[in-house]
Amino acid sequence: MKNLSIAVLKGDGIGPEVTNEAIKVLQTVAQKFGHQFIFEEALVGAAAIFDSGDPLPEKTLDICKANDVILFGAIGHPDFDNNPNATIRPEQGLLQLRKELNLFLNIRPVKAYDALLDKSPLKEAIINGVDLKIYRELTGGIYFGEKKLSEDGKLASDLCSYQVFEIERVAHLAFKAASKCKQKLTLVDKANVLETSRLWRRITSDVATHYPTIQFETLFVDNAAMQLILNPQQFDVILTSNLFGDILSDEASVIGGSLGLLPSASIGDEYAMFEPVHGSYYSATGKGIANPMAAILSAAMMLEHVNLLDEAKAIQSAVNMALNQQIVTEDIDPQYGKPTNIVGDFIVNVINKL
Repeated sequence: MKNLSIAVLKGDGIGPEVTNEAIKVLQTVAQKFGHQFIFEEALVGAAAIFDSGDPLPEKTLDICKANDVILFGAIGHPDFDNNPNATIRPEQGLLQLRKELNLFLNIRPVKAYDALLDKSPLKEAIINGVDLKIYRELTGGIYFGEKKLSEDGKLASDLCSYQVFEIERVAHLAFKAASKCKQKLTLVDKANVLETSRLWRRITSDVATHYPTIQFETLFVDNAAMQLILNPQQFDVILTSNLFGDILSDEASVIGGSLGLLPSASIGDEYAMFEPVHGSYYSATGKGIANPMAAILSAAMMLEHVNLLDEAKAIQSAVNMALNQQIVTEDIDPQYGKPTNIVGDFIVNVINKL
């Protein structure tokens, strides 16, 4: 029996809906395998701004630190998205959370499911068998660099900077992951133009010498973006910086046929957070059409992280069965898509029967 305390930050838009389904699945797993999972909720993003004026209240941060792991929904709200003059934004809460908890690595698995090969806009022959992971540095780079705006509002700048230790720690973890996969790591950078990318290439090349069995290659980000569409089968583990990883992982969602299938893990030395890659999709809020699978698969990644491997496999098997039997939401099947809660209920029932 394992006792696991989980901080739950449902966030905005469809965040609460998909997170509720993930919690339902986790509760089923706990009962099925004889564990005790305790959930403690807190506000973040626009929901927190409307409540207290702060996208990451101190109480929320304390709850995250007090629990074993964090289950995150999504943040974002049109009141802020459509207001370029807003000084406080929901996304600031997520960035601050990553920084405060030192969640320096984001892991995003991308898989082409057999049952959905015909749903992708890419040809089946191109995506068949794709199973890759994007290792994205998460607390450095341009997102966290110094930001300036001139007094007249006509000049803006964002500083991109990296230190050696920031690159080394994610590079080692990426190489270790490649050693458990297909023995290949691809560094994506822009070393022909950017000094930070040249540092990434030098440091990662040095780290590569510690892993002689891993095939190590480099690609410029523009070429990598093209190769993800033309020949994604060539990739195993992709290692890259914060900005490039953000863009490439969203691009890679077309391989699986829906952004609603992509889970992620944000890892640090002490804390870990698990969240679907998709945003708040605010226009779908309350309509029961949001795909809960990314949130549910994020819960599976959470269980893997705490070494509950059989439990994680049970969730993954149930999701596979839902896909095979076409118990999916409308983003995957526009004509016969099922409501969010029906997809969650099916996965729960499969787990109970395993």
